[in-house]
Amino acid sequence: MLSDVISTDKKHAFLFCNEAIVRGALESDVKIVAFYPGSPVSEILDTFYQISDKFGIKMEIATNEKVALEIVAGASMGGQRSLIAMKSVGLNVASDTFFSLGYTGLNKGCVLVFADDPYCHSSQSEEDGRFFASNSYIPMLEPTDPVEAKSMVKAAFEISEKHQTLVLVRTTTRINHQSTIVPLEPLNRTEFRKGSFRSFNKKYATVGSKARELKLKMLERRDQIKAEFETSEFNTVTEGSSKTGVIVSGVSYNYVLEVCNKLNINPPILKLGTTYPLPNKVISSFINNLEKVIIVEELSPYLENHVKILAKDINLDLKVIGKDSGHFSEAFEYNIPIVFKVFKNIFDVKTTTDYDAIVKKAEELKSILPVRIPVFCPGCPHRATFWALQRAVSGKSNEIALINDIGCYSMLLLNNKIYPKLNGDDLLLSMGATLGAGSGISLAAKEKIISVIGDSTFFHAGLPGMVNICHNNEDVIVIILDNSITAMTGQQINPGTGYGLADNKTKINIEDILRGIGFKNIIINDCFDAKNCIPSFKKALDERGPTVIISRGSCALWEDRNKRKRGEKIQPFFVDQDICRKCHTCMRDFYCPAISMDTQIKQFTDNNEKEWKGYSSYISPELCDGCGVCSIICPYTNHENISEMDVIKTYEKKREVRHDL
Repeated sequence: MLSDVISTDKKHAFLFCNEAIVRGALESDVKIVAFYPGSPVSEILDTFYQISDKFGIKMEIATNEKVALEIVAGASMGGQRSLIAMKSVGLNVASDTFFSLGYTGLNKGCVLVFADDPYCHSSQSEEDGRFFASNSYIPMLEPTDPVEAKSMVKAAFEISEKHQTLVLVRTTTRINHQSTIVPLEPLNRTEFRKGSFRSFNKKYATVGSKARELKLKMLERRDQIKAEFETSEFNTVTEGSSKTGVIVSGVSYNYVLEVCNKLNINPPILKLGTTYPLPNKVISSFINNLEKVIIVEELSPYLENHVKILAKDINLDLKVIGKDSGHFSEAFEYNIPIVFKVFKNIFDVKTTTDYDAIVKKAEELKSILPVRIPVFCPGCPHRATFWALQRAVSGKSNEIALINDIGCYSMLLLNNKIYPKLNGDDLLLSMGATLGAGSGISLAAKEKIISVIGDSTFFHAGLPGMVNICHNNEDVIVIILDNSITAMTGQQINPGTGYGLADNKTKINIEDILRGIGFKNIIINDCFDAKNCIPSFKKALDERGPTVIISRGSCALWEDRNKRKRGEKIQPFFVDQDICRKCHTCMRDFYCPAISMDTQIKQFTDNNEKEWKGYSSYISPELCDGCGVCSIICPYTNHENISEMDVIKTYEKKREVRHDL
C-alpha cells in the first residue's frame, strides 16, 4: 500500500519490490527523479508520481530513457541526489550518455535501477545488462529480494557520492515483482533547496585527449571500489559440509536455497551482491579448496567465465558446473524445477519428486482448455483502427508490408490470425524502428510500406525517423495511433497528454510537429468512426509519397478513469433481438472481449415474414466500454439514426426486464 511506502511510524511493511526501491530512495533523501515507463519497473515511476509532491521531490516523466538519464545526471551535477529506473532495452536507448558518464563521473548521489527481463515477459529481447557495468566501469549491485533491494539503493547513494560516480542497481522481472515484509528506517527528509552547478568547481566534458585522461581516472576509481567490495555486506558466504560449492547472484539465490532445503543438502554458498567490480579475493578464497563449483545465474555466463579465469591461478583442478558444461541454459529464466534437476544429479540425491512428471501432467490438463488469443481491451481504439485498415487493404495483402513498433499495438503480432490481411508479423524491432526500417524497405522493395507507431513512441524515438521520411520524400504511409497516453505500461502521461505533475505542462500536438517538419499530407481520423476511416486508408495506399494518418481515440482505461473523475456514466451497448440476424459479424470481425455468444437460441420474424433463428451475440454490460463500434460495423443496425438517448433508454428497459426475470 502507498501508505506503507511513505509511513513514518511503522517499523516494518509488506512491500512490492518496486515500492521497496522507492522507500530506499526516500530514506536516502532523494530530491530529483526522472523516468520513461517500462515494465517491470513501471511501478517505481507510478509510486513516485503519487508521492513526489508530498516530499518536495521534483519529478519528470521524460520523452525517453536517454533524456531521463541526462535529467538525473544533470541534477547530480547541480547538487541534488537523484534516481532513475528503466528496463533493460531502455538502457540501450540511454547508453550513449551512459558510457560518457562513466568517464566524467558525477557529484551528488545518482542511482540507476535497471531491470533485465529473462524469458522476455514484456520485452523484445532477452539481453543481459550486466555487461553494461563492466564495459562502462560503472559499479553495480544486484539484490535477491525486496529487503536487499531497499538496502542496496541506500548503499548505492553512498557509493555514488563517495566516488562521484553513477551506480547501477540491477534487477530482473522476478525480483521486481516480489513482495515481502521490509524493515523501515526513518525518512529524515530535508527541505529541497537549489544548489549551484558552479560551486563544485568540476567539469563534465569528455572528448579526445580529455577522454584519455578521464579513462585513467576511471580505472583508478574502479580499483578503489573493487577493494571496498571485498568486504561488502552484500557478499555472503554460507558454510557447508560439501566439497561442491555454489556461486550465485540475484533471484537464483532464492531458487538455490529452496532446492537445498528440498534435497536436504548443505553445500557452501557464495552469494554475490556486488557484481561489478567482482570481489576477486572473496571468490578466490571460496573456490580455493573446492572440488566442484556450481554457478547458478540466468542468461549469459557472466560469473561463470570470471570464476574460470580465477580458477586457473587458484584451483586448476576445480570443475566448474554451469552453462558451458551443459547443465544450465543461456536462454530464459530459471525456476525451482530447473535448479532441482541439476542439484539432484550433481549431489546424487535419491528423491521421489519428479518435476518433469508434474510439468507433463500440467501440460495434459492445459491441453483440454480452449486457446485464448490475447486481444485488445474492450473499447480500445486500436481495435477499431485495425478493423478499418484490414478492410482497406483487402485484396492487396500481398502488396503491402506492415512495419510495427513497440506499444499496445505490438499485440498485432500475436493477433496475426485475427487480422491476417495486415501481415502483422512482418517486422517489429524496437521503439521508433518502424520509421527507419520502413524507409529502408521502401527503397529496396516494391511493396507499399505501412509504418505503425504510437503517440508516446512518436515522442520517444519517432521524431528522427519522421524527419528522415519527410526530408527524403519516402513512399511510406505512417499511421500514428494517438490514444493520449502511454497505455501499455500503465497509463503514464506523455507530451501529448496535456497535463502532469505541474499545472504548467504544455500539450504538444502531433499534427503541429508534423506540419513544422514539413509534411503536407496529414489526415486525422476518429478511429471510433470506423467505417469512415476506410476511405483515407484506401486513398493513401493508391498515392505515392509520404502520408501521415493520425488515428485518434483515447485509451479505454484512460478515458474511463477520466469519465469517473467527471462523474460521467460509462454506458454499455446491448444486442437488440428485434434487429440481430445472428450473422455474428461483431464477433467474427471485431473480436471485442465484451461480445460473446448467447446461450439460448433466439427466433425473430422480420417485416418480410422471414424467420431468423440461431444464437445471437451477447454484450456483457460489465465489460462493455460503450465505444459503439460494434453497432457501426453491424450490417443490420441503422447506426446513423440511433441517438445516445435511444441507447440509454432501450438499455435501461432491457435491464428492467432482466431484473424482473
